Amino acid sequence: MNSETGLLTGIKVVEFTHMVMGPAAGLVLADLGADVIKVEPVGGDKTRRLRGSGAGYFAMYNRNKKSLAIDLKSPEGKEIALKLIDDADVFIENFRPGALDSLGFGYDALAARNSKLIYCSEKGFLDGPYSHRTALDEVAQMMGGLAYMTGPPGRPLRAGSSVIDVTGGMFGAIAVLAALQDRARTGKGRHVSASLYETTVFLVGQHMAQYAVTGKPAAPMPARVSAWAVYDVFDVKNDEKVFVGVVSDTQWKAFCEAFELTEWAKDASLAANNDRVARRDEIIPQLRTLFSGFTQAELMTKLESTGLPFAPIQRPEDLASDPHLVESGGLLDMTIPEGGEISLPAMPIAIDGARPGLTINPPEIGEHSVEVLKALGLSAREIDDLMERGLIDTALPSPTAQPAE
Repeated sequence: MNSETGLLTGIKVVEFTHMVMGPAAGLVLADLGADVIKVEPVGGDKTRRLRGSGAGYFAMYNRNKKSLAIDLKSPEGKEIALKLIDDADVFIENFRPGALDSLGFGYDALAARNSKLIYCSEKGFLDGPYSHRTALDEVAQMMGGLAYMTGPPGRPLRAGSSVIDVTGGMFGAIAVLAALQDRARTGKGRHVSASLYETTVFLVGQHMAQYAVTGKPAAPMPARVSAWAVYDVFDVKNDEKVFVGVVSDTQWKAFCEAFELTEWAKDASLAANNDRVARRDEIIPQLRTLFSGFTQAELMTKLESTGLPFAPIQRPEDLASDPHLVESGGLLDMTIPEGGEISLPAMPIAIDGARPGLTINPPEIGEHSVEVLKALGLSAREIDDLMERGLIDTALPSPTAQPAE
């Protein structure tokens, strides 16, 4: 971890999480230098074994963390976890309401042992009439209006990534950072929470505000009335596409000059954006004809030279070789538990010009169990006993095993 980006060095985090939302909160803290210990069951977090669209969850959201695999339902496992939490600054969980209380890891129980603990709960809903319900990213997108706004009219469509899980995790991490700052003043911990549903509603808030201001419901994005005359995806040669935006009157002048649209440049009735929006039905078809004669590279070169907003339509698999990401440190090369080397996005921030890096690959099941238990004061024989009884998993050999001759 770079000294420039390890701003949370010395902060100890214990994470009881699975899937995306909870791990995403821990990832933010881990990437910023916190010592994050992921506590998972013997046999590993089930997220590791997801397939299909969930196959990348574990690799993406669990780097820079240590893995302690332990049986929390056993008295020995529970006592070890409690001892670990007694010395922690932050505890993160995203289990259904009441699940951890029944195991003795609820907020009241842990706060009674460690009054300085920041306890972060990542849930489907904050306290209220829906708080007993089970929620998923998809549930929240449907309930919160995001699916309605994303798909064509009458065809609600979830966003193309776990956007609510990840953003909800980020909000949880923001609350943790605020609580740590508060603790520096008061010496007391806090119980902070973030949720899928309220995260979705926050993201859709701009459309709620639009309705309040205009008195008209916001149309789904594919059917929206654009705020700008040119803000569209255009077909170019070789069946490729380019998004082009012209979002100011100054950009309009530069655009007309770059593409030699002399008549439009001289037309005073097109000088103001709102007037151009009223004539989109005239402007856009002509631009579609014009741009169809360019290759993607030719069009993007011309647009970049004029400083206009543009974008190629890329797929996720294209991003691993994106020149900007590769050259700027936006990708982290890592080894995943399944084997093989992959490149995944770094946290999208820079601190004094430095990007948060990789210190720990996404861990094997129990890869750090022995290390963590030794740090808690357990002897090699005690660790061996836990291993023999199946109460911990470890990717390492027995600490008392003799090397082969």
